[in-house]
Amino acid sequence: MELTLGQVVFSKAGRDTGRKFVIVGIADDEHVLIADGDLRKIENPKKKKLKHLSFEDNLIQQINDKLMNNQKISNAELRKMLEL
Repeated sequence: MELTLGQVVFSKAGRDTGRKFVIVGIADDEHVLIADGDLRKIENPKKKKLKHLSFEDNLIQQINDKLMNNQKISNAELRKMLEL
């Protein structure tokens, strides 16, 4: 499975079960950093194991572009993109 910044994921375990997040960083082979702009702000993303995530085919290209170019993403922008 290929991990991509800006990919939409759902949490399968923990207190955030069922919530929708975006991958904002890749920590290591087993963990990614996720944020949703609400429960988990972009400034303080959650480190989550891959096995606790359900992956969507959906990629938010605008978020991906900003992360790849080290541009700042606001929490409001993240929330808005996840609602679509």
